[in-house]
Amino acid sequence: MSQTRSIKAKKRPSGSVAGLVRELLVMGAAVMLILTFLAQAFDIPSSSMLPGLLVGDRIVALKFSYGYSRYSLPFSPNLFSGRILASQPERGDVAVFRLPSDPKVDYIKRVIGLPGDRVRVTGGQLVINGRPVERRAIEDAVVDDTGARRAYRVYAETLPNGRSYRIYQRAEGDSPGNETPEYVVPPGHFFMMGDNRDNSCDSRFNAQFNPVGFCAQSVGYVPLENFVGRASFILFSTDGSAEFWEVWKWPMAIRYGRFLKGVQ
Repeated sequence: MSQTRSIKAKKRPSGSVAGLVRELLVMGAAVMLILTFLAQAFDIPSSSMLPGLLVGDRIVALKFSYGYSRYSLPFSPNLFSGRILASQPERGDVAVFRLPSDPKVDYIKRVIGLPGDRVRVTGGQLVINGRPVERRAIEDAVVDDTGARRAYRVYAETLPNGRSYRIYQRAEGDSPGNETPEYVVPPGHFFMMGDNRDNSCDSRFNAQFNPVGFCAQSVGYVPLENFVGRASFILFSTDGSAEFWEVWKWPMAIRYGRFLKGVQ
């Protein structure tokens, strides 16, 4: 009596081209989902947020923090106006937003004034609703800023809601942003400022106030619709001493201590 042998179908190797394509498609879909609805990475190209954020930092902004607008989506399609699931930014948040005068440009600054606030700077001192914002001198520092060594005084500034962070103010000389008119923040808008107070184009500068053409593009008040997300943490950071193709220099250029550091 002859024995019959069961013949099993030969399985396709897990490393087959079809399997690899499927995995890449799933990964691509997951990345698109994250970039569309959850978070987005941004490079810090300028020194306007010193000392907290350095040129060469790559930060992650959480989109769901303020709800969603057209600027939360890739390529900013004009599908709807305003925000969905809107949540108001809090005073002291570091936020990424689209520049009102050119919505193709991303900016990152700190939320200083809320709708209805009266904001001004006098003698370099920030004043909100008629009260000087508390600040305490910590130390003096000499810093590389836009290709020059500059002397700064470091302050700990504390907003009315208790949010505290460090700012830079030049120890000598003056800057156009040290003496401004009083601004009244309109409904649905926010007043944004950089922590490097003497080297930041922010809400202090608009079409009416821009001494000596300090800012190439006016900023002014930022509508809630223009917010992209709240800066949460630093993904990684490099000091700019290595080009992308100079692989052998990467280990020396990476700022290891800034990996996954929270944004204050």
